[in-house]
Amino acid sequence: MKKDFISIADFSREEIEELLDLSSFVKKNIGKKEYTPLQGKILGMLFEKTSTRTRLSFEAGMKRLGGDAIFLFSQHTQLSKGESWADTARVLSRYVDAIMIRTFEHKKILELAKYATVPVINGLSDLLHPCQILGDIFTIKEHFKTLDVKISYIGDGNNIANSWLLGAAVMGLNLHIATPLDFSPSGFVVQKSLQIAKKTKAKITLTDDPKQAVKDAQVIYTDVWTSMGREETPLRNEMFKPYQVNNELLSHASRDFIFMHCLPAHRGKEVTDEVIDSKHSIVWQQAENRTYVQAAILIKLLEENND
Repeated sequence: MKKDFISIADFSREEIEELLDLSSFVKKNIGKKEYTPLQGKILGMLFEKTSTRTRLSFEAGMKRLGGDAIFLFSQHTQLSKGESWADTARVLSRYVDAIMIRTFEHKKILELAKYATVPVINGLSDLLHPCQILGDIFTIKEHFKTLDVKISYIGDGNNIANSWLLGAAVMGLNLHIATPLDFSPSGFVVQKSLQIAKKTKAKITLTDDPKQAVKDAQVIYTDVWTSMGREETPLRNEMFKPYQVNNELLSHASRDFIFMHCLPAHRGKEVTDEVIDSKHSIVWQQAENRTYVQAAILIKLLEENND
């Protein structure tokens, strides 16, 4: 049966740990002439949203491991003329070995995966961004040599917050999320995460108090206050001001904390220059690691699809 990568919740803790181990192996061996696990494979990359890191990390990973990638902007395809997602999935499956999609509505990914005969990877939807969070978990483990740390997400309850909830639940992590009450994560995702957490013993806390969330935390994570495709307003920015990650807020964190951001950052809004450019910031390492984690996802999915 075809396996896709649409949500971290579709995988067990053991499967995610295998992916993290494979990601580490990829990072150590990528670029070596004899290591080409994606030789002859082609990734179709379908974009409805603009991108820097998602496109570069997938495309670079494919090419450095012997494969190739084809970039498709939806407005330049027949999708823009009314071709269905089902027919698009059927056609793409005849040309490529896997499909990565970055879109708005999560249901489009589900539709694509339903009709595609090759693995489909969620490169981002308005609901979830699983590749980002898996890369972040890998980065945290790489830095601390353990996942037994307190992780605090501060800001908008968007697709990053939703994916952190599912990732923490599956992996049994200690996660604290602080958002304004009107900008909480998806209720459906929260409920699903808490159900999973009962089995994995994950510690998940939701609050509107950023100082409480970052208290003694080793990982401080934030994202933009207004996600792509949504309206930024003065009122919205005013509501989020107490959630800016700055030196005052970080005075409540653990002394050995690291700062993470999925990027792009709106400096002076969700984070100050002093924080993102500080010795505590590992945002560039975090961005780089997406290549290795996504390559591991592709290797695993393509292996299973060929079994």
